[in-house]
Amino acid sequence: MATTSLTSSVGSLPSSLTAEAAALVSPTDNAAATADRFLRLLVAQMQNQDPLNPMDNAQVTSQMAQINTVSGIEKVNTELQGLSSQFMQLQVLQGTSLVGRDVVVAGNHLAVRDGVGRGAFDLGGAANAVKVEVTTTGGRVLETLNLGPQEEGLRYFEWDASGLAASGVDPQSLRFQVTTTTGTTAKEGTPMMLDKVNSITTSGKALNLDLNISGAVPYSAVKAFN
Repeated sequence: MATTSLTSSVGSLPSSLTAEAAALVSPTDNAAATADRFLRLLVAQMQNQDPLNPMDNAQVTSQMAQINTVSGIEKVNTELQGLSSQFMQLQVLQGTSLVGRDVVVAGNHLAVRDGVGRGAFDLGGAANAVKVEVTTTGGRVLETLNLGPQEEGLRYFEWDASGLAASGVDPQSLRFQVTTTTGTTAKEGTPMMLDKVNSITTSGKALNLDLNISGAVPYSAVKAFN
């Protein structure tokens, strides 16, 4: 933007001065250097203008406004970069406090602790009836939970898993699926699982969480904290 504006401002200069102007302007210049070169070009233009057809005040004012705009944009960009860096630091700090805690992310793994299976689901709208089926990785249904009507949003459920030890089923193999019914229409719900945060990592400007089951997921993928 700066190169186009400054080069166009010397269009009425002799060819030698136009070439000099092009050499002076660099897209990598900072605002201070650009402003200094702009003023030099403007003075050169005024010194070499046609006495019979001089620049008017509106033209000078317009060119000054252009350089002020360029300087202002660079300042805003610098401040935004600073804010982005601070925001990332705050995210890292918040992420550190999550290590060892459970977060809710997309997935159908049923978390079993202390004899209780826990999971969640996300409803895009209210449902007349919600059914959760607890299954093994092979698809065998162990139990069906009829949760009745549910409102829109994130909803949690629990299942008594105290009989798993006697059945010989590995708790790590448990999954679940959600079916919602609205009127006469049944469709699959969005399963959400509880996963433990092992550590946090940063990649560029992104904050990632290393989860026990899901592996690395972006911070933005977390639906809730437990």
